[in-house]
Amino acid sequence: MSIWNYIMITSAAIMIVLILLQVRGASLGAGLGGGGGEVNNVRRGSDKSVFTLTIIAAATFALSILLELIVG
Repeated sequence: MSIWNYIMITSAAIMIVLILLQVRGASLGAGLGGGGGEVNNVRRGSDKSVFTLTIIAAATFALSILLELIVG
């Protein structure tokens, strides 16, 4: 296994944990477009940090996949 595989597995695991930490407080119907109550959502504090770290983990995951395909 190359270093890109380890980075991919680690970033995927981190991304899964961070996504599960993001609590919306809504039911499944709201996640599929049936919520309708809250239009504007402002992230503050730890919620913003978790959201930013999720984006970084997703970008790292995608880049590790691309580099594995290119470098091989």
